[in-house]
Amino acid sequence: MAPDARVRAWLWDIQSAADAIDRFTRDLDGQAYESSEVVTAAVERKFEIIGEALSQMLKAAPDFAERIPDLRQIIAFRNLLIHGYAVLQHDRVLRIAQISLPPLRTTVGELLREMDAPS
Repeated sequence: MAPDARVRAWLWDIQSAADAIDRFTRDLDGQAYESSEVVTAAVERKFEIIGEALSQMLKAAPDFAERIPDLRQIIAFRNLLIHGYAVLQHDRVLRIAQISLPPLRTTVGELLREMDAPS
């Protein structure tokens, strides 16, 4: 797969996962989020996908990946989800979903449109 095709695929995976997180958490407060094992597991999995896609993109296309704000913090959050699950705070995950995820969705959408624009 060509580098542009891989980057587009990673961006699509990120956008798809971010859209799913938005659907899963829309209108939930902290109590409702934390009390739903299914929702918390689904959100964490989608964040793992986002972090892994960004990690792969950083390795394969670092100049492009660096255009994503907070790239390294997002990858670090993915690592926390996977390796630090025992100390994970659900309210922090929900806060990230509600506050930090929308700007990422915007950036990724812009990058996808840019890649699809005629030269």
